[in-house]
Amino acid sequence: MKPPIVSLPMRRRFLKETGMGLGSLALSSLLNQETAAASPQQPHFAPKAKSVIWLFMTGGPSHVDLFDYKPELQRRDGQALAGADPKTGFFTTSGKCLKSPFSFKQYGKSGTWVSELLPQTAQHVDDLAFIHSCYTSQNNHAPAGIELSAGVNRPGYPSLGSWVNYGLGSMNENLPAFVVMHGPKPRGDDNLWAPGFLPKNYQPITLDASRREEIANLVRPSGQSDSQQRAQLDILKQLNQAHQDSRPQEANLAARIQAFELAYRMQSAAPEAMDLRQEPQQLQQRYGLDKPETASFGRQCLLARRLVERGVRFVQIFSSSSRISGGAVADVPWDGHDNIEQNHRDCAATNDQPVAALLADLKQRGLLDTTLVIWGGEFGRTPDSQGSKGRDHNPHAHTMWLAGAGIKGGVHYGKTDDFGYKAVENRVGVNDIHATILHLLGLDHTKLTYRFNGRDFRLTDVAGQVVREILA
Repeated sequence: MKPPIVSLPMRRRFLKETGMGLGSLALSSLLNQETAAASPQQPHFAPKAKSVIWLFMTGGPSHVDLFDYKPELQRRDGQALAGADPKTGFFTTSGKCLKSPFSFKQYGKSGTWVSELLPQTAQHVDDLAFIHSCYTSQNNHAPAGIELSAGVNRPGYPSLGSWVNYGLGSMNENLPAFVVMHGPKPRGDDNLWAPGFLPKNYQPITLDASRREEIANLVRPSGQSDSQQRAQLDILKQLNQAHQDSRPQEANLAARIQAFELAYRMQSAAPEAMDLRQEPQQLQQRYGLDKPETASFGRQCLLARRLVERGVRFVQIFSSSSRISGGAVADVPWDGHDNIEQNHRDCAATNDQPVAALLADLKQRGLLDTTLVIWGGEFGRTPDSQGSKGRDHNPHAHTMWLAGAGIKGGVHYGKTDDFGYKAVENRVGVNDIHATILHLLGLDHTKLTYRFNGRDFRLTDVAGQVVREILA
């Protein structure tokens, strides 16, 4: 699939020859259409999902301590783990089984096993489809995170959100198609959401939790009226457009023109969309906005719901978990090298209530029928110990779940071995996950291509199978 090309030389010539000039709002709108990657595009087939909310659990949550219950691991605590490779993760493991410090219970009609850490999320298991056989090719955060985000494990390639923006565009011309929220930047930084070799108008708006998700440089300068700003943008667009006309291959200049126009339109739409004070106090409390450990992530989850409600296509939240110590809140990734119990209790305390609130809120509003929700991190954790109480990175196995549009709830796909060390049945790689997400959005992953450096690239490269067993 190639970017839409709209050529309007005859219209430009007509406008110039009839003296209409370049300053009018009508032409401003016309030029915006020329460069607007955000314009809605037709999917390859009827989609199940209109929007995506990806809850990206940075650090690598432990599947064997959350959703992949392993009684054998509990029984063999301290014993040698058959076939263990001490160098599976980033550091060195003991090769001895470490039982989960958490109890598990079965929930829902599906009888899904869930750790004591996530009792509120557990109430929604019959709406979730679990993939227990996920794996990645990398054992460290940055390359594994980039692989999960962009399909390859090195920088320079477009992220999933950018591909979706390129393939489908925006459903609201006054808001971006792709929004990223994060606390401290996860390892991998901007490469986790960058547009790579796609034109820069497919990049996301990024919102930093440390600035309470404010959009930088959005407010009009004091003393400047709307008409003055519009006139300034028209002149700027005229100059940029003249420059681009002589350099038609300079895609980033077109992206810059579009960015100015989007920022102008967002000045009225974005503040309203991001004003959580409009939400009832009771609902804010359900998301945990009244508690220090859940306030940040809860705010992002509630904001995600408001954004998709207003037509934002793709929202990605890189989880910022919190630890409360001495009255201070510290950000903690799901990365329990030294003490899996303390680390995962902290992370789950931040995560559980907002995630459950998001699922319930989407469902109550009918938005879960059109919104795909994804939960997961870049890899799992080893069932053998690092030190005496921690777990190292495990690229061989981890669990992700999906919910919402087009998903069959209460199903479990794929299996790991008796200890959760490796995915052994119906293994699902990153390309398969991406193919499935694109399919739900009405896109054939083999046809979503972009020509770069003389060849057609796609998100899934030459791999990827839709996991149809989890589809409704």
